Amino acid sequence: MRLFRSARWLMLALLVCLIPASSYAGVFISVGFAPPVLPVYVQPICPEPGLMWTPGYWAYGPDGYFWVPGAWVPAPYVGALWTPGYWGWSGGMYVFHDGYWGRHIGYYGGVNYGFGYGGIGFAGGVWRGGVFAYNTAVMHVGVGFHSVYVDHAAVERGFVARDSHVAFSGGPGGIHHDPSPEERVAEHEQHQGPSAVQQHHAEAARADKTSYAKNNGGHPANGGVSRPLGAQSHGATTGHPATASHATAAPHTTMPAHTTESHTVTPARTTTAPHTTTAPARTTSAPKAAAAPKPAASPKPAAAPAPKPSPQGHRK
Repeated sequence: MRLFRSARWLMLALLVCLIPASSYAGVFISVGFAPPVLPVYVQPICPEPGLMWTPGYWAYGPDGYFWVPGAWVPAPYVGALWTPGYWGWSGGMYVFHDGYWGRHIGYYGGVNYGFGYGGIGFAGGVWRGGVFAYNTAVMHVGVGFHSVYVDHAAVERGFVARDSHVAFSGGPGGIHHDPSPEERVAEHEQHQGPSAVQQHHAEAARADKTSYAKNNGGHPANGGVSRPLGAQSHGATTGHPATASHATAAPHTTMPAHTTESHTVTPARTTTAPHTTTAPARTTSAPKAAAAPKPAASPKPAAAPAPKPSPQGHRK
């Protein structure tokens, strides 16, 4: 048994070495059983322009697989697109490849996460002149959105396994999809890992006992959270992925009918900017002039009644 464990971890180390650093691949291992199928849920409505949808996924923690709900997230920079993470079968193990931000959508195993992530590429929207436009064929947006369009053909082209809810790629019963040339190119581009609010979101799910499959039977109460992550302040910054700062403010369809819309939301942790103390402005008082001597009082003549002041209007 000890020899088997040593061989297993040696194989894991070799796999990690082979994964490109640009992919920001995190590794969560489960030996012997695959992640549960993806739950069916309704995508919460995007409350305001500029937010990007990050689909929910199964992660692995101390008590097994747990569900990280889908969420609306501010893009870390203009032009950023989210490639979701995925579970891949390799050498008898299920290895998790973490998601990342980049200029193009990379490989995510052909897994059908829904909401524009049908298995290859992303059909949920595009960047146009520094503004993200939503494809309402798959995206649920609120009122007042001006940058919207409808493209059902793009949605259909993005499916690898249209009706599948399988949550992993390769291996017995998994999705079988080799990376396309475009996905291979995108994999080797410069990437940025999950933002701080995304990491806090995953940590909150990890700490929530009800998110674990062994407690919810593979049917989490919250498929996706309504409140955007880092909701107090957000906004994509211009710049290169390597230099753009993470937007720490704030947080379906083909929708593989993901229909367990829940109104109980996991609170999103927000990262507040450090407080800056402003030094009080110094004010210099002019020296008081010496008071002039009062003239001697003279007898006052009978005063005429003072005219009444005309009313003055208030500035609005």
